[in-house]
Amino acid sequence: MTATIIDGKAFAARIRAQVAEAVEKLATDHRLIPGLAVVLVGEDPASEVYVRSKGKQTVEVGMRSFEHKLAAETPEDELLALIDRLNSDDAVHGILVQLPLPGHVNAEKVINRIDPAKDVDGFHILNVGRLGTGQKAMVPCTPLGCLMMLRDHLGSLSGLEAVVVGRSNIVGKPMAQLLLGESCTVTVAHSRTRDLPEVCRRADILVAAVGRPDMIRGDWIKPGATVIDVGINRVARDGKTRLVGDVDFSSAVEVAGAITPVPGGVGPMTIACLLANTLTAACRARGLPEPQGLTV
Repeated sequence: MTATIIDGKAFAARIRAQVAEAVEKLATDHRLIPGLAVVLVGEDPASEVYVRSKGKQTVEVGMRSFEHKLAAETPEDELLALIDRLNSDDAVHGILVQLPLPGHVNAEKVINRIDPAKDVDGFHILNVGRLGTGQKAMVPCTPLGCLMMLRDHLGSLSGLEAVVVGRSNIVGKPMAQLLLGESCTVTVAHSRTRDLPEVCRRADILVAAVGRPDMIRGDWIKPGATVIDVGINRVARDGKTRLVGDVDFSSAVEVAGAITPVPGGVGPMTIACLLANTLTAACRARGLPEPQGLTV
């Protein structure tokens, strides 16, 4: 048996098309154009590439893109003042501060300064709390993208056993909350988990988000399970730098029922869900119906 490949690139294109259609309707019916502000502090090359891609895709779906690039030595107070201005700007519906931030800046303080209604990353403590208690929240983009792909592939997730390997605030914990919300039986595993391979073998849904290349082998996977690989790891192989996931794809693809590749799986969904969150935030700001299928 060879697993079905879950094409995140194609799925993300569908989400972006759905967002673009909804944005056009908002502009026509309500004279509302969603706006996304992205703040980049410093000159981290990977972050710069990511921010450029976000800006390009924001414009492509008909939204307004506001980019703010600050020097690495920008004082924390200056960054907080910028966030305050964006919070009060009615043209801005979503605010994203690109991480990581320079060492002299308290990232937690910065994230929690963002208006929770404009926190399209879903990292503000109020959104974390709302998600954890089943209330309406802004949901972190990567877990939201994973959930969308799972729903699309499996339909109802109710009653399935899910194992999330990784307990980060960005992916692992919110992913577990989303799966609980779908009535899965959820285990959060991590580096201290006893007999991790055996825990993984129980999973109908296995989400890998640990940041360790090729850690999860094919013999850790329940035959027919759906595997979502969130890992993006750069490794040197055959004299070249390659991107690999947290799952050893070559062995896993022979056992799983479906699997996301790296690259081309979860990655493209993250920006697509950022655009979806910005659209959702704009609709909520005006008290308009939220777009179907783009939120939880």
